[in-house]
Amino acid sequence: MAAPMELSCWGGDWGLPSLHPESLTVMAYAKFSGAPLTVNTINKSWRTPKDLPVLVSEDIVISQPAKILNFLRKQVLHIRCHEMSTHVIQISVTFFLVLTQLHTFWIEAENYCSVTKPWFASRIAFPLSLYLPGKMSREALNRILLTKGGPPLYSLTEVEAQIYRDAKECLNLLSKRLGTSQFFFGDTPTTLDAFVFGFLAPVYKVCFPRVHLQEHLKQLPNLCRFCDDILTCYFRLTVSGHYPAGQDTADANLQKLTQLVNKESNLIEKMDDNLRKSPQHPPRKLTTLKLAAGEESSPMSRLSP
Repeated sequence: MAAPMELSCWGGDWGLPSLHPESLTVMAYAKFSGAPLTVNTINKSWRTPKDLPVLVSEDIVISQPAKILNFLRKQVLHIRCHEMSTHVIQISVTFFLVLTQLHTFWIEAENYCSVTKPWFASRIAFPLSLYLPGKMSREALNRILLTKGGPPLYSLTEVEAQIYRDAKECLNLLSKRLGTSQFFFGDTPTTLDAFVFGFLAPVYKVCFPRVHLQEHLKQLPNLCRFCDDILTCYFRLTVSGHYPAGQDTADANLQKLTQLVNKESNLIEKMDDNLRKSPQHPPRKLTTLKLAAGEESSPMSRLSP
């Protein structure tokens, strides 16, 4: 039996167990393989997003997603690999989806300002929360330009257009490969399914103001069904026993807030009733201060040393 393991990763929102693609990939693989994994979602962390996820097993600490998956593969044998075919497809898929995810989350100005920056800042310890999101955005831009910024693509606009063209083509090929199957290699999930889900689900589920790729993804119903089925079958409950954040959670929070406001209103009304019923005393006359002889009445003169 495999030793107990603990995974530290970024938490989720919008119905996802994690908003971080690498964390979500590892979580999905662990669910597929049945690994005895305890998930610890961090909050107010000093880590940067690229430092997570981190797996701890006894005295072993592993911090890179690919290494974590290799370690899990040695611990449990309940997931098929299809080593050669999965590896080739996985490299291509990861290349296109990583660049698209980086641009969607960290480069697209409206998405970054309204979603990515405030979300990660709320989970990073102050004062690093003021600095790290911007640093991650700059690093994402540098990675994209180093990867795709050579001839004949000289401007950021051209690079962005090429990224989304490649991503749409990649999604079309994935949709064709998946077909009507539950997973990419039949009825059993593989490493490829974990990678595709990890990078596709955030783009599919997060409510962005700019949705270039999301609109195209929603025109491929089998890929959307693929993400929804994994969320339903493998992530019905989080490790804390609560349903992932979504509309139900938002409604519950709104109901709690309403109850709290009503409670405060009732308390204020009760205090007002008590004040009205209490004996009334005539107002006390305030003592008037008299200025000494020669002292000016100007407020500024009284404030000066």
